[in-house]
Amino acid sequence: MSLENQILEFGKRARAASRLLRQITTEQKNAGLNAMADELVAGQAAIIAANKADVEKAKVNGLSSAMIDRLSLDEKRVAAMADGIRDVAKLPDPVGEIIRDWTRPNGLQIQKKRVPIGVVGIIYESRPNVTADAAVLCVKTGNATILRGGSESIQSNVAIAAALARGGAKAGLPTDAIQLIPVTDREVVKIMCGMDQYLDCIVPRGGKGLIEAVVSHARMPVIKHYDGICIMYVDREADMTMARNIVVNAKCQRPGVCNAIETVLVHASAGEKFFAEAAPALLKESVQLRCDERAQQLASASGYTASLVVPAAPEDFRTEFLEKILAVKIVDSVDEAILHVEDNGSHHSDGIITANEANAERFLAEVDSATVYWNASTRFTDGGEFGFGAEIGISTDKLHARGPMGLEELTTYKYILRGTGQVR
Repeated sequence: MSLENQILEFGKRARAASRLLRQITTEQKNAGLNAMADELVAGQAAIIAANKADVEKAKVNGLSSAMIDRLSLDEKRVAAMADGIRDVAKLPDPVGEIIRDWTRPNGLQIQKKRVPIGVVGIIYESRPNVTADAAVLCVKTGNATILRGGSESIQSNVAIAAALARGGAKAGLPTDAIQLIPVTDREVVKIMCGMDQYLDCIVPRGGKGLIEAVVSHARMPVIKHYDGICIMYVDREADMTMARNIVVNAKCQRPGVCNAIETVLVHASAGEKFFAEAAPALLKESVQLRCDERAQQLASASGYTASLVVPAAPEDFRTEFLEKILAVKIVDSVDEAILHVEDNGSHHSDGIITANEANAERFLAEVDSATVYWNASTRFTDGGEFGFGAEIGISTDKLHARGPMGLEELTTYKYILRGTGQVR
């Protein structure tokens, strides 16, 4: 059988499974999810062993430390995956919700009802936890899913998917509700993008190259984010201790993720205080600062290690570094900060640190990003942190989903009309 026919067969089975999933109850879905969580924990030794092989291969292939961190699993991370699944099982099921109902003057009753999307394709790189997150969110919302992970995490993904399948089967879920394509050939992506007869949407999670490839070939809706160029603005009325803690957390806690900041903007009148407060903490984390001219002078005056202060090039303010590099720019007003964010950011997650409520509300209102923060780290842009249990991805699109995608974002709606013989 050709590769194309093999992948099309995944689609046929997923479509059939989606019809069965639409018919099962919330209780059945939750039982399946809890059984999946139990199987993940029971099979953690096999999952970690498979992951170890992936990590060793990644090191041989020269993947960055940030990418290896994304790839790596241990008992704690496997347990967190299982806990995330149980959290999803506890969440309200959005499927079947009546969004709105009304009656027309002719007596025709109309309901707008939340329903599953159908079959969701997930194409992702590096992070094997996506296998569990994506699968269980789809099951909870009555969607079948076809997963295609990257070559760097293939053994981990296969082991995780096998555990999920065992759990689902024990609970009586449709056999093909979750399918992982165990083929890393790039041709698979192109084939999936052409399967609009089976896939209702595709969610790519990975680098810009992957996302551009999916967008170029997809014949169905794509939900995506290209970059995580997240920006924090330290206002003239910022509490500097707070600013230090937020900036260090947003840059350093996990620098290789999409909600880590890549640029910090500092109001000119707050520059000296900011560098005096934040520079030692950033230096302790070995963060390289790529500074505009004014920021470079302040960094040098603060005693920041000369080898870690680099003149910023224009493209540095439009770059997702995904490592301990931070672009720094001095601005003269909140207006300039907002304009910089709008012109240079990726509209993922941006924030302002200030005690001035008027400035904060302007920033929140005028910055057109998926998530906008006042006095908090951008690291909270995450389905789990939002209370969604997990996430299918973070969208910087405006239709059909935006920001962390949880259960509601994996549903659509239909209109149900009940009449008594009305004709037009």
